[in-house]
Amino acid sequence: MATLYLASGSPRRRELLAQIGVPHITLIASIDESALPGETANAYVERLAREKALAGLATLAEAGDACVLGADTAVVLDGRILGKPTDRDDALAMLAALSGREHEVLTAVALAAGGRCETRVVASWVRFREIARSELDAYWASGEPADKAGSYAIQGLGAVFVSRVEGSYSAVVGLPLLETAEMLAGFGIPCWQHLG
Repeated sequence: MATLYLASGSPRRRELLAQIGVPHITLIASIDESALPGETANAYVERLAREKALAGLATLAEAGDACVLGADTAVVLDGRILGKPTDRDDALAMLAALSGREHEVLTAVALAAGGRCETRVVASWVRFREIARSELDAYWASGEPADKAGSYAIQGLGAVFVSRVEGSYSAVVGLPLLETAEMLAGFGIPCWQHLG
């Protein structure tokens, strides 16, 4: 069986892979995450996931039976990608824009092994209730929004803003488990390995 490497420093992605019983080794693959001119959000997340997987594979001296998983998540509102906030004002502006509205969350997954690379993009929709200014200030003070796409974490304190999710909850967290499991199976990596 191939050894799975996760090209991500995200603790959430590590937890999600562990949740479905897939052992893995974490590695960091540094890439330029800037959007290309005219690039759609869908193309952006797919490209970044692919580049992370391929960059991760390139860091392995002996790739052998290695399989590298790369992933990227973007929060999209009115066609605009809301990345990680640059500062407090940026985070509060993003959250205020999301307040009382529905937005799209795109998560791409890429698997690379032995000259083969496959990708999938999963779209989900999240609706926020109206958020009071005092809540925005308190949420920023928690520290949670600082390094999150769209300035919130659905699996954390930000869950209190979410009135509805349509699509894959795990994809909003950072890794669509159904699609990831299907892709891993295609690379000979089963889920629930701890049950064997």
